[in-house]
Amino acid sequence: MISIDKPYSEACEQNKAPILAIIAPLFARSQHVLEIGSGTGQHAVHFAAAMPHLRWQCSDVAAQLPGIRLWLDEAALANLPQPLHLDIDGDSEVDRNDCWPDGQFDAVFSANTAHILSLIQVERMFRGVGRLLPVGAPFALYGPFSENGRHISRSNAEFDRMLRQRDPFSGVRDLEDIRRLQLKPEARKDLISWFSTENILPTSMIDISDGLA
Repeated sequence: MISIDKPYSEACEQNKAPILAIIAPLFARSQHVLEIGSGTGQHAVHFAAAMPHLRWQCSDVAAQLPGIRLWLDEAALANLPQPLHLDIDGDSEVDRNDCWPDGQFDAVFSANTAHILSLIQVERMFRGVGRLLPVGAPFALYGPFSENGRHISRSNAEFDRMLRQRDPFSGVRDLEDIRRLQLKPEARKDLISWFSTENILPTSMIDISDGLA
């Protein structure tokens, strides 16, 4: 049997507390959260432990699931079920309702996914979330973003160049593109969405729902 080492992200350890400070009040009335792109599983364990009123449902591509299970099994939290397979990186089949998990979700969280996905895939994610959530439910999206084509730091600009060299369809997303996607059919402009323009500072998170409802 092949042994799998528990994955670890130092970035997750650094940003889990400031992210929690933002999403805790946002999810105060939620009961069932879907996390898209759970990565290592570190965020899920931290958030589920801090918000026991929530059922925190992890999801990710198949290759990530074994590592996520290691974190979840070690934590053994009652509100943290086994992760689900959800692959946004696909063809038009991703847009089918049966490709999204069943369940009465009333919130969605996703961290550091928009810059890995292509813009088309980000749009698919928005459409899927729009179909999944009831009116007024929160959708929290965290990660590096530019605004009006300008990066907020040299490190973000360098990160964007690295991403695009590796995959020309990926890259740090501009908030204007995100706002535009939110106005498209099925994306559900009534969703409350939070975006970070800084990877660490929660004070950089802005609510773009104003004026879109």
